[in-house]
Order: sequence, then structure tokens, then C-alpha cells
Amino acid sequence: MAETNTAAQAPEKKSWLAKLFGFDGSKMKVSTEILAGITTFLAMSYILAVNPSILADTGMDKNALFTTTAIAAIIGTLVMAIYAKLPFALAPGMGLNAFFCYSVCLGMGYSWQFALTAVLIEGFIFVILTLTNVREAIVNALPMSMRKAIGAGIGLFIALIGLKSGGIVVGSEATLVDLGTLTSGPGLLSVIGLIITGILVILNIPGALLIGIIATALIGIPMGITKLSGFVSAPPSIAPIFCKFDFSQVLSLDMLVVVFTFLFVDMFDTIGTLVGVTTKADMVDEKGKPVRLNQAFLADAIGTMAGAALGTSTVTTYVESASGVAQGGRSGLTAAATAGCFVLALFFAPIFTAIPGSAVCPALVIVGLFMLSPIKDIPLEDFSESIPAYLTMILMPMTYSISHGILIGLIAYVVLNLCTGKAKKVSAFMIVLAILFILKYIFL
Repeated sequence: MAETNTAAQAPEKKSWLAKLFGFDGSKMKVSTEILAGITTFLAMSYILAVNPSILADTGMDKNALFTTTAIAAIIGTLVMAIYAKLPFALAPGMGLNAFFCYSVCLGMGYSWQFALTAVLIEGFIFVILTLTNVREAIVNALPMSMRKAIGAGIGLFIALIGLKSGGIVVGSEATLVDLGTLTSGPGLLSVIGLIITGILVILNIPGALLIGIIATALIGIPMGITKLSGFVSAPPSIAPIFCKFDFSQVLSLDMLVVVFTFLFVDMFDTIGTLVGVTTKADMVDEKGKPVRLNQAFLADAIGTMAGAALGTSTVTTYVESASGVAQGGRSGLTAAATAGCFVLALFFAPIFTAIPGSAVCPALVIVGLFMLSPIKDIPLEDFSESIPAYLTMILMPMTYSISHGILIGLIAYVVLNLCTGKAKKVSAFMIVLAILFILKYIFL
């Protein structure tokens, strides 16, 4: 009898999935995690085509950039899966690649080797900031209302990305944005996809977002929008851009400015993504802080340094990870599945790069809706909380930047509360951050 009691009280051994990815068999399903990982991949797979296209304007080898983009995503995402055990994917960041190309190289006239060196230095600084808990301290300084607003703002930002990539929203010189053509071409396919995905979500069909992406892409074949140029191809060599650094101007003022800009944008894009998505997924502790935050930051920093060595711009946590989280992904297994998809993409590039923006559009729009729910927890009647939160939300899509929303939202929070006799709500660290952010906008 005593032996039976002892056996009953013996701690249950963790499975290899639990040890490797933080997978909890009592709350999670392997099939759901893998499906979520595939969904995240499909939502962000556009980067395999877009990143090489942008960075090639600097003179870098476009074919090598395709392979480098995939490998950088694999490394960063696997570190996130195994070390941080979180369902987030990483890849070279949009916006950061544009700054790399059009500001540093084409605007300031520096070589892409100079820009890669700046990215490497930025990644190294990020490791130091993470190990010293500076990045976590910044997250802790954000008031709860802003944390809730970040998730909702990212939802609006994701929806805008989807609508733009699907041709439903287009640019306009007169009004900045306008409605695209919805009766033909990509716009029509996006509308069809929205209807299909919306029906699947309403009927609570498992894998609704993934099914919607695939179905829309298939419908796009006879419409001439989804264009297959083959099935299998060997990954191009990365030799032309691998470890091509230029340290000759590492101590110059321009290098300092470039590194600092990379640092700011990457830091607050990552903070925004992690805070917003983890809050929505309820992956926070009792204080509302995202779980394993420092590990996630370190994965981001390691991904950036690896990406620089491989030959690409800053690697960052992708906001499209929200699509996998919305699909039910909660552990590192989701990220591992996404990394696995990027491995496959190396050899099946013609298939994965054929998925049009119109097929991804419905998933991103629906994910944007999912992420709006934290708004109900913002005290809208307390304007000292709701005005900064509101600015945080609306500036993300309107400036096409997560970091601008966070920076201006925090500045507004500090200034408004200090000027209305609510100084007790504002910590000294928040005031320091607000001053740094203001200086950033003045001098950068």
C-alpha cells in the first residue's frame, strides 16, 4: 500500500516536447500547435519574396538574399522555440529592411557592408541590454492601459497590412489612402477570401485561417493571380553576402546614428509585438507581464546577429505570429513548426512564394479583429489613461509603425499625467524614457 502511495505521489516525468518546447499536454494539442505554426508561416511567407526584392536595390545578390532570408528566419525562430518556448516567429523585419536599403545605403550613400556591420553591432548591444534586464524594465514601465492598447493597435496595423497587400486599400496622392478595385483582380480575390474565411470563423471550423489562405490561393490560379513557376529548386548560395562586414567606419558619427535608429525601431517593434500578442493570448503572469520575456528578447538579439552574419537586415519578432496564436498556438512547438516550414521553403520556393497577398489578406484582417478585444479593459472614462492608449492604437496603422505608436503613447502618458496633477502614476524611469523618446524625434 505504501508503495502504491509513493508511486502515486511521484512527480510525472515531462515529455520531450515539454522539455524542448514548453508543450503542456494537459492544455495543448500537437495538431493545433503545428497547424498554428503553418498558419504563422503562410501569413509571413511574403518576406521570402519581399526582403530580397528590397535589399537587392543596394546591390546585394537577390538569389543569395532569398536563401539568407529563410535561414535567418529558421535560426531566430528555433531559438525562440527552444530557448524562449514561445509561439512567435522571427524573420528580417519590414521597415527595418527599408531603412537599411533606402536610408542607410541609397540615402546616406554607404555600402551594404557598412549597413550589415551596423546591424551586427545593434544585435550585440541588444544582447547586453537583455542580459542586464534593461529591455524588460522598459516593458514593466508601460502602464497597463497602454499594454492593452498595444495589442489593439497591432490588430489595426495587421488589418491595414492585409488590406494593402490584398489590393482592397491603395495609396492616393489626394487622400493618402483609397479603396482599391473590388470587382476584378487582387481586390476581388481578397473579397472572396474574406467571405470564405469569415464563414469558416463564424462556423468555428478548426484551422479556419489556414484553410482560408489555401482556398483563396487556389481560387487565384484560374484568375491568373496565383502564379506557379515550378515546384522544386535548390537553394541559391549565400557566398556573395555571407559575413561581408566593413569595420572601417565603426567609430564614425553616422555609424552611431544608424545603430541607434536600428536599435530604437527594433526594440519597440519587438516590445509591441510581444506585449500585444501575449496579452491577447493571456500568456502573462499575475502582474500582466508577458511570460519568459527576457528569453524572447535574447532570441531576437541572437537572430539579429545571425542575420547580419548571413547577410540580411535586422531580424525581429513578427507581428504575423498573432495569426498562429489566434489559431491556438501557445508553445515553442508552434514556432518550431514555422521554422520547419521555412526549411521546406528553401527547396520549394516556387510554391511558397506563389501565395499572393490576396490569399493572406483575409487571415490578417480577421486576426486584426481578434486582437481588438483588450480594448474593453481600457478605462475609457479616465482620459489620463484613455488618451495615451488611443494615440498608441491609432498611430500604429496611421504611421505604419508599431514603435511610433508606443513612443508617442508613452510621451503623451507622461506629459498629460504630469500636467494634470497625477504625477504619482508616473515613475522616474517613465520620465527618463519620455525624455529620450522626445530627443529621438528631435535629433533623429
